[in-house]
Amino acid sequence: MAYFLGIDVSTTGVKALLMDEQGQVVGTANTEQPLYTPYPLWSEQNPQDWWNGAVNSIRTVLSQSGVDGSQVLGVGLTGQMHGLTLLDEEGNVLRPAILWNDQRTAQQCDEIRARLGKSRLIQITGNDALTGFTAPKILWVREHEPEVYARVRHILLPKDYVRYRLTGEFAVDCADGAGTILFDLRQRTWSDEVLKAMDIPLEWLPKTYEGPEITGRITPEAAQATGLKQGTPVMAGGGDQAAQAVGVGAVQPGIVALTLGTSGVVFATTGEPFIEPEGRLHAFCHSVPGRWHLMGVMLSAAGSLRWYRDALAPGVSYDDLLAPAADVPMGSEGLLFLPYLTGERTPHPDPLARGAFVGLTVRHTRAHMTRAVLEGVAFGLRDGFELMKSAGLTHIEQVRVSGGGARSPLWRQILADVFDAELVTVNTTEGAAYGAALLAGVGAGIWKTVDEACSAAIRITGSTAPRPEGVSFYQKAYQGYRQLYPALRDLSHALSEW
Repeated sequence: MAYFLGIDVSTTGVKALLMDEQGQVVGTANTEQPLYTPYPLWSEQNPQDWWNGAVNSIRTVLSQSGVDGSQVLGVGLTGQMHGLTLLDEEGNVLRPAILWNDQRTAQQCDEIRARLGKSRLIQITGNDALTGFTAPKILWVREHEPEVYARVRHILLPKDYVRYRLTGEFAVDCADGAGTILFDLRQRTWSDEVLKAMDIPLEWLPKTYEGPEITGRITPEAAQATGLKQGTPVMAGGGDQAAQAVGVGAVQPGIVALTLGTSGVVFATTGEPFIEPEGRLHAFCHSVPGRWHLMGVMLSAAGSLRWYRDALAPGVSYDDLLAPAADVPMGSEGLLFLPYLTGERTPHPDPLARGAFVGLTVRHTRAHMTRAVLEGVAFGLRDGFELMKSAGLTHIEQVRVSGGGARSPLWRQILADVFDAELVTVNTTEGAAYGAALLAGVGAGIWKTVDEACSAAIRITGSTAPRPEGVSFYQKAYQGYRQLYPALRDLSHALSEW
């Protein structure tokens, strides 16, 4: 039996997933990762911790699964996007990595827009300059840590530092590369124009590859550390959202992946680049060769339900909390919930946006408020769909839903009605790590294409169809929801100063 390894370098841990040649998961192991916040709005990790976590997780999953490292025929990588890892000429880490959720670079984002022009930046990269992306972090280091910047010779993303330790090669996949906003989205490689405008040397950046391509092979040192066989190929893989989409089979145009985790992600595969003119959607390359994707992100999706439960129903199980909400009429009898509990990203890139219940009366019970939270998150996710349509993406056949919130039948029905689309669940639940393992299988030749791999390994396990009465009602209710942010924006900003 041949096996494939998917490694996911996330913010909270490094996961190793072992998959057999039929696409069955035979084991997983996760090593938690420390997070450092030396100043307000800062978020950093030590790249050595990623490597230690990868070594531990790989050895653990091999041991617990009873699989010899020589049986692993390929390794795929995925992980948190946008993080900045700086290395010197000898490959030594120069400073802690600055992560995707670090917020220190607002001034540098303004500088990027000034250098290129916002519209030109979006036209080339598919994205506006936001604090989460990699490029403004590079400018921040240049301005605030010139002694570090003077020694930089290599720029890597988090998972690609683990790749370097595994193979000795500097490489990046197209999906993760696009998330730096240093990419030419249409050409699927680094943009000379953007790099020149930001005065960043091309030779500092790694070579780019498509998701299933081999980027290097396990070195003798990495083999000794991990238990893998020397010479085992390591494939490019993908950024976490692109690999997650592969992991649920959202790899063809018309198939949308909806992730209902702490944050909410609407991910649409496209056969060509689609760019939202104002940059309110992220436009990146896919892990699938020759395909792209549009992505909308809301910051508090299932996280809104968790906050609500912890604040107003502590100790109550989610099942017990949601059961009475099923008996509440659609629209929660005139109660709306705005889920901007941690600011927002799509469609309003506003860190000062606030959440709200609007329309409360003495008639409303906890069950009404619970349903309003579910409906408000569904409306917030629909905002991403509406932006995709405005960008020209009008063909949506199916929505593949995953994440903790997807376990609720009530929430799935609300989402199907709000989106007016069939919602399906699939047999895979391991997300990005599983997608990375599938990409490794394609690169090793087990499957000819990513489409073939997904068809062989992923199957639909459930379906929720939209109800005509629900579609009609929520179409009207959604128009009311869309009025909330403009009405509350100025007040929310004023409240932040209190």
